[in-house]
Amino acid sequence: MSDASAILAASDVRFAYRAGVEVLRGVHLAAAKGKFICLLGPNGSGKTTFLKLLLGVLSPASGRIELEAKPLEQYSARALAKKLAYVPQTPTSALNFPVRELVLMGRYAHTGAMGLPSETDLQVARLAMEMTESTDVADRTLEELSGGQAQCAMIARALAQQPGVCLLDEPTSHLDIRNQLKIYRMMRRLARDWGMAVVCVSHDINLAARFADELMLMKRGAVIAAGGPAEVIQKNLLRETYDVEIELIPTSDGPPIVRAH
Repeated sequence: MSDASAILAASDVRFAYRAGVEVLRGVHLAAAKGKFICLLGPNGSGKTTFLKLLLGVLSPASGRIELEAKPLEQYSARALAKKLAYVPQTPTSALNFPVRELVLMGRYAHTGAMGLPSETDLQVARLAMEMTESTDVADRTLEELSGGQAQCAMIARALAQQPGVCLLDEPTSHLDIRNQLKIYRMMRRLARDWGMAVVCVSHDINLAARFADELMLMKRGAVIAAGGPAEVIQKNLLRETYDVEIELIPTSDGPPIVRAH
């Protein structure tokens, strides 16, 4: 993918929490609308730090990050919220609102703090809940939901922002297999049907390879490989990234299953 097609692009990004200890070393990313990208790698490889830089929570020591060809730091928080949404690893809400109101909060960037929701806002929130199968739990709070239901509600809130980019940090880490599949299918649908650029930090190589359009392998702050699943799911690249022996088990309808030894 060329940078010219990217809605969110990072070029030669470097970052250190303290002087002399780089956490990210020359990382590149080009996320286009309609594409689902998974960031993979062992703990401590810099994936979540990179996501924080893409969110604008942290600022790179060098390199640049651009959203729609404009430097990220030039956006106000409200302007950024209209274009970029975030789904955390663990669903949380400071206030115990019903899901319906939680999702409607995703319209804040469009309505303002004191603005009353318009019919358009209500319709967007309804569509977001329908897409994430959250309509049946609209009157319940996050505390009353299962992990999968709560994560779907958080994705619905992100959808209500109507962003061009959705960033997710290990959204299936606490979910069972059924809900993991549901969330990965949903992320692929956000890209293909809703036309978003979806970037997800993941620890599940097999689900990422099955559903994502592009994978990026990271280790100690550097990119080992990036490209389509067929390019990245290679024994030598995975062995170099994870420092374990890798077995690739062929399948009849998709990428091989990765098994570590």
